[in-house]
Amino acid sequence: MDTFVTFTILGLVLGSVYAIAASGLVLTYNTSGIFNFAHGAQAMLGAFVYWQLSVGWGVPTPIALVLVLGVFGPLMGLGLYFLIMRGLRDTAEVTKIVVTVSIMLGMLFLSQWFWHPEDPRTLTMFFGDDAKFTVLGATVRVHELLCLVAAIAIAVGLRLLFTRTRMGATMRGVVDDPDLLRLSGHNPERIAGFSWALSSMLAVLAGILVTPISGGTLEANLLTLLVIDAFAAAMFGRLRSIPRTFVGAIVLGLAGTYLLGYAPSTWTWTSNLRVSLPMIALFVVLIVLPQDRLRGAAVRTRERYHVPSVRKAVGWGVALVVIVYLIRLLMVESAVTTLTIGICFAIIALSLTVLTGYAGEMNLAPLSFGAIATIVVFHFGITGSGLAQRLTLVGVILGVIVAALVGGLVALPALRLRGLYLALATMAFGVFLSNMVLRDTTEHELFGVKFSIFTGGTLVIPPLQIGPLDLADPTAFLMTVTVLFAVLGVVLVALRNSGYGRRLTAMKDSPAASAMLGQNLVGLKLGVFVISAGIAGLGGILMSSALGSVSGESFTIVISLSLLMLTVVAGIGYVSGAFFGGVMAGVGFSIIMVSFNNLAKAQPDLEGLYLLLGNIAAVSPALIGIGVGHNPSGSVHQVVEGYRKLRDAKPVLVGGAAVVAVAYLLALTGVLDNWWFASIAIVTVFALPVVGEMVMPTAVLGSEEAQRRRPIDPEEIGVDVPYGDEVMARVDRELGLPADTRPARPTVERTRPAKELTDVVS
Repeated sequence: MDTFVTFTILGLVLGSVYAIAASGLVLTYNTSGIFNFAHGAQAMLGAFVYWQLSVGWGVPTPIALVLVLGVFGPLMGLGLYFLIMRGLRDTAEVTKIVVTVSIMLGMLFLSQWFWHPEDPRTLTMFFGDDAKFTVLGATVRVHELLCLVAAIAIAVGLRLLFTRTRMGATMRGVVDDPDLLRLSGHNPERIAGFSWALSSMLAVLAGILVTPISGGTLEANLLTLLVIDAFAAAMFGRLRSIPRTFVGAIVLGLAGTYLLGYAPSTWTWTSNLRVSLPMIALFVVLIVLPQDRLRGAAVRTRERYHVPSVRKAVGWGVALVVIVYLIRLLMVESAVTTLTIGICFAIIALSLTVLTGYAGEMNLAPLSFGAIATIVVFHFGITGSGLAQRLTLVGVILGVIVAALVGGLVALPALRLRGLYLALATMAFGVFLSNMVLRDTTEHELFGVKFSIFTGGTLVIPPLQIGPLDLADPTAFLMTVTVLFAVLGVVLVALRNSGYGRRLTAMKDSPAASAMLGQNLVGLKLGVFVISAGIAGLGGILMSSALGSVSGESFTIVISLSLLMLTVVAGIGYVSGAFFGGVMAGVGFSIIMVSFNNLAKAQPDLEGLYLLLGNIAAVSPALIGIGVGHNPSGSVHQVVEGYRKLRDAKPVLVGGAAVVAVAYLLALTGVLDNWWFASIAIVTVFALPVVGEMVMPTAVLGSEEAQRRRPIDPEEIGVDVPYGDEVMARVDRELGLPADTRPARPTVERTRPAKELTDVVS
């Protein structure tokens, strides 16, 4: 009986913390329509700030709580909404998800910047571990009782707020019809900002309460993922009902503690199952709950992608292979392996291009399918022994097929899901795989056969050998994955330009219209999931082989989210976006950080500056991801549009190519350092459209736009340029006269040229 009561109390306490965190998620979703994936990171950051105040600086606990819950938490929520979230209107669901994911990653990197992860930090329970009492033979600490009381009070308070107050009604109206709400005299922005401030405070409270219960140790990744378990509780209430959310959280807490207390001792995987239980519940709830109806109209968002022809794709593929080979001539062997890993990540990113960019479906765990394929080739695709071990082509094909089949199996129950629900389902699958499969290092026996899934916690994956082609050679490996990426890219472009690709795009724009036209949406979704999972599996095998050995940490959900974020930032609707996003996610920013750290060691006098730049480089991917709301089509789209304007400015293109070619020759001969060449090439590529507008404005902008942007000469005033307030003010400044005090007149833009004005006068 004592054991039952003990585990019941622990379950209620843990469930109450889930309820507090989940209530914040429900609050922001009901008032802004955005599911905040950064909610757990907000809880983590608030817990670190509370530790810094109460432990690091010795601020009394009541004052530290007031500062964190009353000042830091609300200000963090207000800043997120007014600086970022309100700019996400008219963007696709993937853009909203990526922005909040970027905030989550940015907060993780920020916490590691200010609080080094190797330094131990702990939080103790309120009133100390000795403040406790006995209930039915079980010991209850005051801190645990406070968690339960706070959760009940918050649930009741939010319920009353939503149903019994005018503020609650207006908060619901912010999402339903903000324009109508504005006409009735309310400020939707202020109301939404208030809800984000309140939600952030609840997240911080959950982080502070749960840390002592979970062991007291402050660790950024673990605390963030721990609060992410509240996603399942929020989905119990379908992101609308606070009471159902509270019940769901309590059920999750009780189920976890009962499993830990009463599971058979022969279950070696009980602890892994207990950690995975919230994600299993999330997946089940998403499948069981009724979904919204198909939307009938096409969603007009700000994302725009230009799909190239197959002929152009072939040309760009050949150019990529040539460019990578030329770059290889400048690199040392270790750098070749690093670039190979980056291109393997780019192959995994291609799975997101076809699934999300073309079909509009979501997958937040692409690396999980790479992990599945890696496990398959480790057990069934390696031949030889010792240094002579090699991957076989049959093993690679088997791994890709298994990954594709698993993708289909995951997609089958999720076929009825769309948008956010589908994203959460794939995330639940990814976290479940990491917690259950990739942590399973023990030996099992089935039908007399002994086996282990993730043997020893580390899998050694040798290079692939196909006849005379041995990828043990770094250059051969690099060029093989480059050619493979180019071929897959051309195939995807051909698929997008085919009838199948047009059906995928139609399903993305309007599922209801596609269904009315006779399209089989289930078949389309299942097919594109299988294709995407197969590509991710192939990229995962090659990535594992390039690394040499992989652990469960190589396939975590955080890495998958980073890959998705950078692919969307680059342009998820483009094959080139997958390339740049994958390379940057795989190795790009890591190389930049390592370079700054090496510079700090080599030049102690400037160590502080280089370490600062290295930390900024660590946070920069998240900052770039946050800005995707202002450019939802991606940076590749922006570059493509810039170069599209240079078609008639051939001298500018030739000049830019000449600059890069000269820099390459100087680097090849040793005159320039490789970093200088890379800097010159990158600056030239991105600056060329701007230079073109400066030196050849008519050819780049067109005659009318160039004329409109041309600076106004004082002699043109009254002839080419009509009088106006701005023009008259400039005349006064040119003549050194005091500011004009005449009544304001509307400013008129530049109109007809002088010849037309002369004709009119005549």
